Amino acid sequence: MSKEIKVTTSVDEISLVAWSNLVQSSTFASWFQTPEAYRFFDSLSFLEAFCVAVENDGVLKGVAVGYIQKDGGKIKQFLSRRAIINGGPLLANDVTNEELVALLVAVKNYLKRKAIYIESRNFNDYSDWKQIFENNGFVFQPHYDVVVETSSVEAINKKLDRNRKRNIKKAIDNGLIIESEPNDSDVEAFYAQLQKLYSTKVKVPLYPIEFFRNLSKQTSSRFFLAKNNEGLIIGGLVCVVLTSKSVYAWFACGEDAQYKNLSPSVMVNYAGICYAAENNIPKFDFMGAGKPDDGGYGVRDFKLKFGGELVEFGRFDYICNRFLYNIGKLGVKLLKKL
Repeated sequence: MSKEIKVTTSVDEISLVAWSNLVQSSTFASWFQTPEAYRFFDSLSFLEAFCVAVENDGVLKGVAVGYIQKDGGKIKQFLSRRAIINGGPLLANDVTNEELVALLVAVKNYLKRKAIYIESRNFNDYSDWKQIFENNGFVFQPHYDVVVETSSVEAINKKLDRNRKRNIKKAIDNGLIIESEPNDSDVEAFYAQLQKLYSTKVKVPLYPIEFFRNLSKQTSSRFFLAKNNEGLIIGGLVCVVLTSKSVYAWFACGEDAQYKNLSPSVMVNYAGICYAAENNIPKFDFMGAGKPDDGGYGVRDFKLKFGGELVEFGRFDYICNRFLYNIGKLGVKLLKKL
């Protein structure tokens, strides 16, 4: 390996100027690989943030920002430890095979005793580097996403599904309001709805409210909360924004069954998409649309009706401890059944 290549796991050793410049120039950029994202993850008491970087001859060539997440009590936490790299690593457009290998090896070495597995959830096309990832143990897993081009509100409206147009018109006619500057009580009301959704339908653990309170204070976060004409919050969408690239739809919910004439889930996503167009942000990223073999995946169908493109950037998974990984998978299945 070239002597000029240097890896670090300390944020203090990374030039913030070089990091910010790489975010601006890289086609692999996402909000989740920015200095702000690292600081946000590091502010949370229940996550352990990490950052691994590689330089060559003093030039920053790659950064992997993520967090270690675990759920439940001590035993469940031990068996659910996973490292998540949202968006996939930030890479220079001219990154070499050697530099990428150095980054991946450093990520594995840093996390191998901290996590059972590592998951890179890609929001960009890493297909040119797929072989390098897999040669280093990161196995590609097919996974869909839906991305909406947001050149203008007019272009967005032309691509909307007919039912979406009907939902939007009816909701406006019936007085639905979108709150984009929520106060603390608004955030708490939204969180209560999100908790209900995760406990009854999603059936995976939801972050504590600390996550949403801290996120609401970030300069790059956007909340779009749906209110009926009585001021009651009936749905919401939480986004983060990388201005040069995309609006990322992170968490969403809505009481559509109860408020059929207001379609809150539709309206908050439509508000986020229009926000991107109105602020010259090129894309709106739904951040996931299930696996190809999911069959009738209702969430994917819901997202596609906004006129977006179905893409398959997938994920790269690296298993640090196969024995604990298999036990954890079995435990998660049993807990879901219970």
